[in-house]
Amino acid sequence: MTRKWTRVAALVTAGMIMTAAAASAGDSTASLKQGNPQIKSAGPLGFGPDGILFVGDTQGAALFAIDTGDRTAAAQKRPIEVKDLTAKVAAMLGTKPQQVMINDLAVNPISGNVYLSVSRGRGPDATPVLARLNADGKLDEMPLENVRFARAEISNPPDPSARQQGQPMRNETITDIAYVDGRVFIAGLSNEEFSSRLIAIPFPFSEGFDGAAIEIYHGAHGRFETKSPVRTFVPYKIGNEPYLLAAYTCTPLVKVPVSELKAGAHVKGTTIAELGNRNRPLDMIAYQKDGKSYLLLANSSRGVMKIQTEGAGSAEGITAPVRGGGTKGLGYDKITDLKGVIQMYKLDEGHAVILTQDQGGPLNLTTVELP
Repeated sequence: MTRKWTRVAALVTAGMIMTAAAASAGDSTASLKQGNPQIKSAGPLGFGPDGILFVGDTQGAALFAIDTGDRTAAAQKRPIEVKDLTAKVAAMLGTKPQQVMINDLAVNPISGNVYLSVSRGRGPDATPVLARLNADGKLDEMPLENVRFARAEISNPPDPSARQQGQPMRNETITDIAYVDGRVFIAGLSNEEFSSRLIAIPFPFSEGFDGAAIEIYHGAHGRFETKSPVRTFVPYKIGNEPYLLAAYTCTPLVKVPVSELKAGAHVKGTTIAELGNRNRPLDMIAYQKDGKSYLLLANSSRGVMKIQTEGAGSAEGITAPVRGGGTKGLGYDKITDLKGVIQMYKLDEGHAVILTQDQGGPLNLTTVELP
């Protein structure tokens, strides 16, 4: 299992659902070729089978699968503890911390090693870097030349000059990634009329793109919307049926049945929770504890929420405005012990690796027990 399986009124569109059959895990590296992937930016990360790292390239509008060669199983996943991670990455690269931006993290489920996507420099011309923190605490740069890789192009990305609320839309070509059962699910924006979309790409990568649109209702805004991207999501099973549970800005939580994501379909996602406005979801993982299922959702202004998901299957959709910053639907507990969490990734069944930054201080990487 990989990342986030281990991510009222809105109309959101999801496009380009690829439907080719997936190869078995034993064939997962056979389709990769040796060479230089020419990644233009290193953004969202996710792990697939056999130590394959998926890298979202927002500027290049592409998804890369890179063979890390990291396939030695750890007898026990070691806890991670790194203070001022940005400074350590900058020292490894021979530059200043001000010239380093850490974009995402992922944990190899086989080895427990932590991988980072990094920008050296600022803006669209920043140099992409992949770094690996081994279980022994050693930090090194992964080569991006003469590696085994595959590339899938993301069609109809936002134009590099397009802006939304003053921000470049191209930076949100890919906002989150998760691999499940032979497919890589991607959230992000397109240049289409209904710009918010989800993509499912069979792996090994193959040609043939199909499209489906998704409609949701956003209670805090009291209207349907089409331009707000999924910020973070997790694949999740309700009974034996696969769904995506997706969180959007201000903060609706929506379930989308994967079975309905077919070519030409118009799918209505169900808003099962409104978690409060003026907030941006940052990262999310799904887990089980004491026989119950939960989501752990980190937010920009509302801390970390623990959401019990047993009721996700039967939850009625929110179809009316939820005003005044109120909440509705699935409830949550706030985990006050977890402060400043901006990214997280499941390490094992009982622990997660989190990246924190409290009140503008340094970025710290640590392992915590799932609450």
